[in-house]
Amino acid sequence: MQVHTLDLNFRGLTHNTAAYLVQGPHGALLIESGPRSTLETLLAALAAHGVEPQSIRDVLVTHIHLDHSGAAGWWAQQGARIHVHPKGARHLVDPAKLIASAERIYGDRMLDLWGEILPIDAQLVLPCEDHAVLQLAGLEIEVLATPGHASHHNAYRIGQLLFCGDVAGVRTPGTALQSLPAPPPEFDVEAWQVSLARLMQMDLQCLYLTHFGAVTDVRAHLEQLASLVISAADFVRGRLTAGTGREALLAEYIAWNRERALATGLEEEDWQRFEAANPIYMSVDGITRYWTKKWEVK
Repeated sequence: MQVHTLDLNFRGLTHNTAAYLVQGPHGALLIESGPRSTLETLLAALAAHGVEPQSIRDVLVTHIHLDHSGAAGWWAQQGARIHVHPKGARHLVDPAKLIASAERIYGDRMLDLWGEILPIDAQLVLPCEDHAVLQLAGLEIEVLATPGHASHHNAYRIGQLLFCGDVAGVRTPGTALQSLPAPPPEFDVEAWQVSLARLMQMDLQCLYLTHFGAVTDVRAHLEQLASLVISAADFVRGRLTAGTGREALLAEYIAWNRERALATGLEEEDWQRFEAANPIYMSVDGITRYWTKKWEVK
């Protein structure tokens, strides 16, 4: 088996968003489609490895956020089967709600950022349940439901390799710096901690992050992220209980993240890549929503 990290150069930034070409004994498959706006970059990367689009019969997406599944409709048009968490399947068949949600966030930047989102024939959307084992390209791929970032999140395990989507966070290549991707509406502290504890019980040699690349210090990485989930949530909760408004909270959260980043010796260019891979305002909104929902229940 061979794994190739395909840099999609999303928003013109390297080491920001990846798709993974996995070549098995009986063919090749793709993990993450990336955004539709980066499709030409993806096709060029596949061609560099001698892979024609028609040879990709299966695309596995970790969840339906557009940086992970946005081009899935194009691949389905080529006849590929799209594997996805059961909660995400209907939104790939009819992406109207997914598109409307993104349009509320991105407005007139929507098409430029993400490209055209195509509906997928239901027969080509294959829901993947937790613990399922997929037999694809001569490989056994275990499906792991891993909520926390989103309720519709799967990770895919091939032996000691794990393709993580966003459950293992965002990390700047060549550094230990992590960022917590916590967009609304489904960031969940407890669910994420359960997912990370599950991963830490596994004998994993490498994590393949969509943002970005291979991570081999698996245990340390997952432990650091588990701590970050708590510290980021507590940071926002403290400001909310103090009555801090949204704009002030955002400024303080950016400053906190920037201080963490600069303490690692991160350069300005890398900070821009770091922030672009995980827009900080989205995490502020996601964590705020998490606490608001918990307080409403009480």
